[in-house]
Amino acid sequence: MKYVFSLLILIGLSACGGSDKVVVGNKTTMDIELVYDAGNVLLGEMITAKYTLTNTGDFPLTIASVTGSCTCTVAEFPDEPVLPGESAFILAHVNTDKTGAGIINKTMRIVANTEPSITQILVKANVRRK
Repeated sequence: MKYVFSLLILIGLSACGGSDKVVVGNKTTMDIELVYDAGNVLLGEMITAKYTLTNTGDFPLTIASVTGSCTCTVAEFPDEPVLPGESAFILAHVNTDKTGAGIINKTMRIVANTEPSITQILVKANVRRK
């Protein structure tokens, strides 16, 4: 009887399936210019970098987050999915009061349902004193 019970447990566990793949969602692709060059700007000026992204894949593009490398950089991005073949914008605002003078390179990380899931974009400028 003990063996029959053990056999039933083994059969029950093996019937549960054994897939180790986890399907999170459909991956897509996007095209985006990776570098925005603001050129020469004055210290205290707000840089607004506008990135156009295009969904080049077969599934809707969903952006989970866009985060700056420091508190001087804040992003705006679409809340709704970008359909295949359509375009949308990401705006990056860089407060040069917080960066100081000199050449700056501020990165932002886009997390989306793409492969790879993280895309890094850059705002660069030469911040000059007034």
